[in-house]
Amino acid sequence: MINKLTDKEKHDVFLRSVCSYQGAKNRWAKRAETGLSDEALKQSLKEELGIAGGSGCANIISIAYQGSGLKIWASRTTPNHCMDDPILEGSQTMKMARLVFNIADPENLQTDLFGGAL
Repeated sequence: MINKLTDKEKHDVFLRSVCSYQGAKNRWAKRAETGLSDEALKQSLKEELGIAGGSGCANIISIAYQGSGLKIWASRTTPNHCMDDPILEGSQTMKMARLVFNIADPENLQTDLFGGAL
């Protein structure tokens, strides 16, 4: 499939999607300091993704995203959020946030066994 994204591209698309509002990087850093429960992480992602958004231009992967369902779409052309499958959705988006921002879940005792790493 020509439109398949690499892991690095998915990482970059995720960052563009959840850091589109001013101050997002600082908010994610604060969240990483304290950790977030699954519910708190879900709410944080919904806030950062907003109702719906996206961006795109020549020579860059185009993205679309929405807080409802924590969905992120990406395409080398134009993502069609009505017909295309999202590259990240729901728990996948939450796992990506925990990985990218190193956000531990204080309610998950298993995480502490590994020093907070996922």
